[in-house]
Amino acid sequence: MWLAVAAVLCTLLGFLIASLALDQGKSPADFLLHSCFILCLGVGGFSVLFLIARVFNLPHLFKADLLAITLLGAIRLLARCPRKPSNRGLHEKLTFPAGIHRLLTVSFVFSASVAGYSAVTGAIVHPHGDGWDAFAIWNLHARFLFLGGARWRDGYSTLIPWSHPDYPPLVPAAVAHFWSYLGNDSPAIPAVLGFVFALSTVVLLCSALTRMRGGDAAMLGGLTLVSTPFFVSQAAAQYADIPLSFFFLSTLVLLYEYSTSGSKRTLALAGLCAGFAAWTKNEGLLFLFSAVIGQILPMLLGKRPVGTRKRREVFAFLIGAAPLLALDLWFKHFIAPPGDLFTTPASMISKAMTPLRYLVILKWFGKQFLRFGDWWLIPVTLVLVALYFLSSRNEKLREDAALHASLWTLVLTLVGYFAIYVITPNELYWHLRFSLNRLLLQVWPSGLFLFFCSVSLRRGPEVSK
Repeated sequence: MWLAVAAVLCTLLGFLIASLALDQGKSPADFLLHSCFILCLGVGGFSVLFLIARVFNLPHLFKADLLAITLLGAIRLLARCPRKPSNRGLHEKLTFPAGIHRLLTVSFVFSASVAGYSAVTGAIVHPHGDGWDAFAIWNLHARFLFLGGARWRDGYSTLIPWSHPDYPPLVPAAVAHFWSYLGNDSPAIPAVLGFVFALSTVVLLCSALTRMRGGDAAMLGGLTLVSTPFFVSQAAAQYADIPLSFFFLSTLVLLYEYSTSGSKRTLALAGLCAGFAAWTKNEGLLFLFSAVIGQILPMLLGKRPVGTRKRREVFAFLIGAAPLLALDLWFKHFIAPPGDLFTTPASMISKAMTPLRYLVILKWFGKQFLRFGDWWLIPVTLVLVALYFLSSRNEKLREDAALHASLWTLVLTLVGYFAIYVITPNELYWHLRFSLNRLLLQVWPSGLFLFFCSVSLRRGPEVSK
């Protein structure tokens, strides 16, 4: 019973956060997109509330949850105001003949069913997660938060450096929050949360593409994602990379939503999602800063001054990101020990001045680009590149500010990943081998979203399906 109460409170918390900036909408795509934000923002909010309860040693978690939900409800009532209607005719629809549309739909449903079955059986075979990071980092942190009582900070001790105690606690704190209502540390909770984020990522991609480019683009994008074997295996692995990929994707989707609605609240929600990315993994902090720079850089490269409107847009984004950014920086300064990636300036400069390291990293990026996804036969990344060069060009995309900002955000994030490998104190080959594929997975759904927002495989009149 108490687990059901926790689920209701988490959903209500997510609904109140999302409804501050998003309208429910009337179409199925609107409803699905809104539902994704409700579920995942609720989980993110649950993690924040649990950590606050631990820091202040609050004895009654249920009362703390009710208080937070009441305050958010009051803010929502006070902040209600008319919103501009959304103009969703930004991009031309991607249309195919009816036969191909039906084939895409059947293929997507079949692939999604197989992916779901594979993820569930993977969770049954590996109830504590599939891999070292699941039980030695994320679930270990969750158990310290849940079982540690007054000694919960011991989970962030330098005595266990292999557990990466500097990692942000969104996933562990959310798991511990549900465990507190359940009364035990069941491995089913992190598995279910992993499925929620994986399913939400797929649904968010499909619903956003439906709104931007139509059903055919949504089926193509969703089919590509659910048929990515590595994405499916990570859905049951109980790592934090898929939750991070959701917040990456949600940030970029909301940047597009702003370009069609013009509501600063949407930008603030995009900033909040970027803040949750920083609260999920250290890579999210890099993404947050990349998103801010990515909104300004296209104008600077175009030798246009950053006007008052753009300053207000960036300010709205930062307002949304500020609470989670401040919480993350407080966590790193007062609770977590320093990370292991940044050593002495002399060591980092020495590594940065070694040309061979750049060559090795470039080779690994190229090799992983071809092997990414764990497909058996054809690298889908090459297929997408071929489709892009074979597609027709849409001149309107050259002035699409949301596309440019999103592209720069992902490019700067990847550049940041590259730079970390350059200065890493770990053995370079080992570090690349065991992390690069997961770094690429983090940006994979966002890359698919941008690809199918921009590609034009066939021009034709819009038809209802």
